[in-house]
Order: sequence, then structure tokens, then C-alpha cells
Amino acid sequence: MKLDRRQFLGALGLAAATGCSGSVSGSRTPQALDRSSDTALWKSVRAAYPLSDRRIYLNTAGLGPCPARVLHLVETKRRELQIEAETGRDSFEHARPIVAAFLGAEPDEIAFTRNATESNSIVAAGLDLRAGDEVLLDSHAHPGGSFPWLALQKRLGVSVRVFTPSPRSPEENLERIHAALGPRTRVVQLSHVTAPTGILLPAREVAALCHDRGVWLHLDSAQAVGMLPVDVRALGCDSLAVSGHKWLGAPHETGALFVRRERVEALAPAHAGAYSDAGYSLPDRIDWAPTARRFEYGTRDGAAVLGLAEACRFQDDIGRESIAAHGTALADAAAESLSAVPGVEVASPRHPALRTAITTFRIRDLPAARVFGYLLENHALRCRPVTEEGMQHVRVSPHVFNDREHVDRLVAAVADAARTLT
Repeated sequence: MKLDRRQFLGALGLAAATGCSGSVSGSRTPQALDRSSDTALWKSVRAAYPLSDRRIYLNTAGLGPCPARVLHLVETKRRELQIEAETGRDSFEHARPIVAAFLGAEPDEIAFTRNATESNSIVAAGLDLRAGDEVLLDSHAHPGGSFPWLALQKRLGVSVRVFTPSPRSPEENLERIHAALGPRTRVVQLSHVTAPTGILLPAREVAALCHDRGVWLHLDSAQAVGMLPVDVRALGCDSLAVSGHKWLGAPHETGALFVRRERVEALAPAHAGAYSDAGYSLPDRIDWAPTARRFEYGTRDGAAVLGLAEACRFQDDIGRESIAAHGTALADAAAESLSAVPGVEVASPRHPALRTAITTFRIRDLPAARVFGYLLENHALRCRPVTEEGMQHVRVSPHVFNDREHVDRLVAAVADAARTLT
């Protein structure tokens, strides 16, 4: 039995019947951002989040809260869809051009996924790799970035190699990547911004290096999109993974996969289902959608996808360059002040071309979990312990709802921890 869902939804006329077309145009927050001064702007941004005042949240690199206008849109849309008992699949096509524009892509180059892990997995499983082919990763890759390739190594015999990111300069990172490339390298997956210490890796230069060798470059941008302006055309990557639930402040289980238009055919869908096809007939024919939509399948949460688009629009309202400058300024202040605390060492880079909104530090000879717990229990500071690669550090990742007062409270709390715990 063949059921053309696209024709079915079109004939149903869902938007006209229910009055919930999926458009995000009417979801603007009623309280405009205050641009009378820099301080007023960030206070009004903070007011747009329903964050508790019981603690200071400094873990956006782990999980970013949603602005109230995103929550309102998602909750309203979900209720509308439940009232009419419809899937809201049309929401995907309303959201697609908004998310594409946010990334500098075309709508047909965007697939909606559940997170960066799923996007990374689609690329790993979809490329035509065989035993002996090499994949190069950075040693700071998140499990959501490395596990898909380790699974491929286990199943197919693909060889996974790693290089260690340098906190010293972009040139040194480029040299390390160049030295790690070999005649069997088929793929480079790069953490656009490394999760443990927030190193911004030279993606554009790596793209040129990879394309000269016919190597696929995939960027895991879970720690970049929403923290920094990201333009896939300027970067020159073949594919790029987005998580909505971090710096973008989108709902849980939202993400996107960018695949450059001319590379879509090189990536086979590892999972297939309704909506990933352009037509089929049993028992022997399926035509994949000619766009990145081929990587979407099955019934999904259309309201959450609209929430992802609305989170992009909220960041555009603030200004992405302003967001990047705000986060970096807070991180710079934190790194400088923490470095002056006796017994504290900052692991994040100080080179301006490598700096991001992430600052990672340690108190000498203290386990990360102990420092993390002390800051949370005694100073109501929500950070994140970093134990990857044998580290015993604490990561601080402020965002648009944080300010300099939060940084000052962090530094005072770390100084207290250094005195009390050592």
C-alpha cells in the first residue's frame, strides 16, 4: 500500500482548518528588548528567560535554557495540534528557511534532527567508508561526536585517528591536522569549538586543506552555533551538525544537519521512513528526496522544530555579533580574574583567535567533582566538572542571561574554595 503523505496533508488543508499554520511570525515577545544602553539590553535579555534566581546558571555548554517566547510558542502549538489530533508536519517547512538563513545555507540543505549526535551519526553511517579508510577526530571530541565513528570502526574496520588541539595558536592546530592527514584519510570531523576547554578550531583553513585532498570535512558545531555567528558558506565545510538545546536555547531534542547541496548524493540515508522519499512503490523502488530532507523520517514533534526556528529569531533580534562579544567579554574577565587566584590554573586558551565564551579552570590537587560540588552547594553556582582526557577541571560557560556580577561572584567563590578546600 502506498500513501503519499505530502499530498494527503495538502488536501487536508490543515492550516486553514485549524488556524495553526506553523508560522512563527506572530510569536514575538510582547516586551521588546531595551536598547537604550548596553546594560539595559542585557537586563532585558535576562528578563526574557524564566530562569530561577535561586542560583547562577553557568552551564550553557551543557544545556541552554529556552527564552519564554520559545516556550510559549512550543506549548501553544503542541496544544493546538493535540486539539486537532494532527502531527504538525507542515511546521518543518515553515521552520526550514528560518534555520537555513541563520546558518547561511539554502533550505534544501537543511535536515531537522534531534541533536548534534544524531546529525553526526547520519554523516558517519551515510558515507561510503570501508575497512582501512581513516577518519581524523580531535581528541577533545564529545561522545556524541566520537561514538558514531568508534561504532563504525568496530563494525567496518574503519581506522579512527586523533590529534590533540593546541591552546596556543590556530597555526599550531592547522599544523597538527596537516601532520595527521594520511593517504587513507577520507573524513575529518572537527569540533568547531571544543567542549572541554572552548578552543575555537580553524574550520575554514581546515576546509581548504581537506578539499585539496578530496577529504570530507564535517563540523560538530554543537558548541559554536548560538555562541558565535556561523556561516556555512564562509566555512566551506561539507556538512555541519547543530544542537538546539545548548547555546541556541531551543527545546530538547531539536537539532539540524547541514549538507552542502552538491554533496547530498554522496551521503546515503542510514535510516529511512515516511518523508525521506520522493516516491516509492513496493516491492522494489524508492527514490530519495533530492534534498537534505532525505535524512528526516517518521512522525516528529513539529512544535519543537518551530521552537528551534524561534530560538534562531530571538538571537537575530539580539544580534549575533553582540552575543559573541558579550560571551567572550565575560569569559575574558573570568579567565583574567581566576588566573590571579592563588592555586588556580586556567586551561582555556588566551589567544584571541582561539577564545570563546567557555572558561575551564582547576584548583591544584583538587578533584573536579569536589570543586563543582562546593561551588554549587555553598555559592549556588551551576558549572560543570570536566574529567575528559584525564582532566580535573571545572567549566564555566556564561551566555546572554549572565553578566559581570555573575563573573565576580564566581571568582569570589573559587577563591573561597581554594582557601577552604586546600
